[in-house]
Amino acid sequence: PIKESDQEIQAFTASNETWVIEGCYTDLLQLVVAQSTEIIFMNLSVELCIANAKSRPWEPHKYKTKQAQDNNLPMLIDWIGQYTERDDTFSYTAHQQFYENYSGNKKMITQNIPHQAS
Repeated sequence: PIKESDQEIQAFTASNETWVIEGCYTDLLQLVVAQSTEIIFMNLSVELCIANAKSRPWEPHKYKTKQAQDNNLPMLIDWIGQYTERDDTFSYTAHQQFYENYSGNKKMITQNIPHQAS
């Protein structure tokens, strides 16, 4: 529930000097917009997002096995494919509107940036 999420997010941001929130949920981003100093809109094409999903490494914090993750891939691809058509907190419309209305520092990324080893 949003109220519980708000309490947890506020406790986290109050106890950490710096933080990053992954912004798929624009309703949750609205809870911290006044505390934020910068946003980055990962505005990748649907095709690139699907390619990224297909090449995603196993996420053991989400799935017990790689096979369990792979079994979820068709649902994820279908969900990604609806990104520009949906009108919910996870939609392109919501993300674009949040980005446009944000008055602080902001940046848009439209392509994958290769990881550089340090």
